[in-house]
Amino acid sequence: MNGIKKVIDDIFWIGGSDRRLARFENIFPIPEGVSYNSYFIDDEKTAVFDTADITISDQYLENLRTVISGKKLDYLVVLHMEPDHCSLINTVVTMFPEVTVVGSSKTFEFMKQFFPESENYQKLEVKEGDELTTGKHTFKFVAAPMVHWPEVLMAYDVTSKALFSADAFGTFGALDGGLFADEYDFEKDFLDSARRYYANIVGKYGMPVQTVLKKAAGLDIKMILPLHGPVWRDNLGQILDKYQKWSTYTAETDDIAVVYGSLYGHTASAAEAVAASVREKTGKNVKVYDVSGTDVSYLIGEVWRCSRIVLICPTYNGGIYPPMEAFINDMIALGVQNRIFALGQNGTWAPVTVKLMTDKLQTLKNVKILEDNLTIKSALSKADEDAVAAFAGAVANSSL
Repeated sequence: MNGIKKVIDDIFWIGGSDRRLARFENIFPIPEGVSYNSYFIDDEKTAVFDTADITISDQYLENLRTVISGKKLDYLVVLHMEPDHCSLINTVVTMFPEVTVVGSSKTFEFMKQFFPESENYQKLEVKEGDELTTGKHTFKFVAAPMVHWPEVLMAYDVTSKALFSADAFGTFGALDGGLFADEYDFEKDFLDSARRYYANIVGKYGMPVQTVLKKAAGLDIKMILPLHGPVWRDNLGQILDKYQKWSTYTAETDDIAVVYGSLYGHTASAAEAVAASVREKTGKNVKVYDVSGTDVSYLIGEVWRCSRIVLICPTYNGGIYPPMEAFINDMIALGVQNRIFALGQNGTWAPVTVKLMTDKLQTLKNVKILEDNLTIKSALSKADEDAVAAFAGAVANSSL
């Protein structure tokens, strides 16, 4: 049974959802699944925009055979050469040997690395501003380098005013029967997954995303067709506003995230006490996470959401508690900016993590590390109450 969905009269979604894959890119947990989107243009000349991941090959190829219904495939447009979208290129070319593969010069460079046989494909190389006409539809190509690979193109359909946006505006999460974002409660069903997807995969590339957003502002866009997640045909400002915030490293909320590491529970108790005091003093939403029990991708998503981040952990082998250090290293790798950090430490004889965390976090741009910090010796006691209150007060009163 095929899973084809109509976008508009002659544009069809022919992708599929994977609910069996445990980790996206073998890194990020996806208990919510993921969709791989591919689009078919049924025009005077037919075209497919991107293929799909090998994990859904049976479903994808069934969809493609059904939608093309014995016709010739004229164009295979490759907007993004990452394997979750390009794995089936050679399969499609083998099925339709007359097809012309369309992509950028960098696309074809990467394609040869994945598929040496692509040297013999019929190719059409395109760049920013070039157009591809299939009859009724004219697709204008928009270069989107480093969103999030260097070869990425987007394609704007002048006729339908649809933007085929590659990985931009995508999200983790399988599609539950509906194709369009307005068929869901996006805030409830997809926002956390979209944020986590953006922060971990695209987050480092805020400036390139800003460049693309400026290009998009000059287009009359009525639909956004990403390679993951639902298609946008209504209230596009909802996702565009998020991308504006996320790509400028602007906190989405004024909430506070408290992330702690704890060997035996004593540092956890201190973190819970700090969280309670911060909530009482601010009236803001406070979320508490155990760095050892929470996948770092979720913590990174919270960094993009929250304006203030509290980090508390013990000294371990004279250094930072390893899961906390890994989290900080990930923030550095992703270029986190415009956040306030408050630091706490625990140590029975030589607590040094505040200094070590400070040294690492100071490499980030435009962050504030509060001078007021918290030190616990072994276990939280009544004698620490004033210190906890003062630390929470510093968090509550902080601003960039």
